[in-house]
Amino acid sequence: MEKPNAIIFAVDFGEKEDFQHSLDEMKGLVEACDMNVVGTMTQALPHPDNATYIGSGKAQELKEYIKTFEAEFCICEGDMSPSQTRNLKQELGVEVWDRTNLILEIFSRRAKSREAVLQVEYAYLQFMLPRLSGMWQHLGRQGGGRFANKGEGEKQIELDRRQIKHRMAELSKELDQISRTRQVQREGRMRGEVPRVAMVGYTNAGKSSLMNHLISGGPEDKQVFEKDMLFATLDTSIRRIECEGGKEFLLSDTVGFIEKLPAGLVKAFRSTLEEAKYADLLLVVLDSSDPFNADHRRVTEETLRDLEADTIPRIYVMNKADMLPVHPIKNQINGYDRVYISAKTGDGVDVLLETILGQIYSNSELVEAVVPYSKAELLNRIHKYADVESEEYEAEGVKIKCRCSKKMAEEILR
Repeated sequence: MEKPNAIIFAVDFGEKEDFQHSLDEMKGLVEACDMNVVGTMTQALPHPDNATYIGSGKAQELKEYIKTFEAEFCICEGDMSPSQTRNLKQELGVEVWDRTNLILEIFSRRAKSREAVLQVEYAYLQFMLPRLSGMWQHLGRQGGGRFANKGEGEKQIELDRRQIKHRMAELSKELDQISRTRQVQREGRMRGEVPRVAMVGYTNAGKSSLMNHLISGGPEDKQVFEKDMLFATLDTSIRRIECEGGKEFLLSDTVGFIEKLPAGLVKAFRSTLEEAKYADLLLVVLDSSDPFNADHRRVTEETLRDLEADTIPRIYVMNKADMLPVHPIKNQINGYDRVYISAKTGDGVDVLLETILGQIYSNSELVEAVVPYSKAELLNRIHKYADVESEEYEAEGVKIKCRCSKKMAEEILR
């Protein structure tokens, strides 16, 4: 199926330090939505035009662009009001989307799991609700005078609004149930001894590639989808990573972040994103070859603050280091370790694993006790999840000295 042509239009309000970078990112989003970017139109304004966002003169110029490039979509780099979108669509005669609409469309195409599909649908309905006005203007004109009954258009808007609100209530109820199930599963993992590590970061930084590298050699059905595009995956994946020496941890991959991620999506995906909130350690994955990775780190940290996950220990993972002419192996930033790796080639991943294990197993306690032979299951877990320094077999049990988590220490001494 042939991809539709799209034109990007953007207004520079003087708020962004690098306007071109915003345009480049927008182009990536449009391409991630399976469209061909055939043209870009920009202008500078002190503020958006109230009627059409870009003003009547630019609207006519954009109309000529549409004819020249045979475009079917016009995509705004910013966010437009419902009335601006409606007016511009009427003026241009093609579909007009803003940034939020575009990201919602990408999410709707990428959603695979039941939870992700419901989350996207809820956010999309929330986006559409204030945009119903004007969709039925052709019917509304059939209404009578001042004291006449409501026109058909007004009736249709009210009907649609009730249906959308009813559907949103249904979705909210089902998502609450899924969220409760997720919380039960999360509590089950938290009761276990296996440390939890969550990957977060800007979209297309390479989180899925890193996870696939860490689980390489295992079953193919454990591999996660990866592709060089924005928002390639939406679903949270959790995998057990087994390391040399019997050490292991649970690694989760969450949806990627982006500048101005629509508030409706953040709210809808909150239960999914909160996987990071309950982690013992965060891996903030960044594209080290991207000159704007400092901005990407800022966006990630702002999102973590919104999720109340900003106090969790972290490691900054500088991925795609193979694209740099020269780079350190490991250093520090803001008091946290920063490790340079390439998920593609595997360079630096051994240093990253060593750093991860060093952090998640460092908060341990030294315990010395006799564990009865009747607690064979506990002894097995001690050998698997603790650093055993010495053990002696005595009549009443195994006298063991080990470093382990606080939770396990309490169980041993009980």
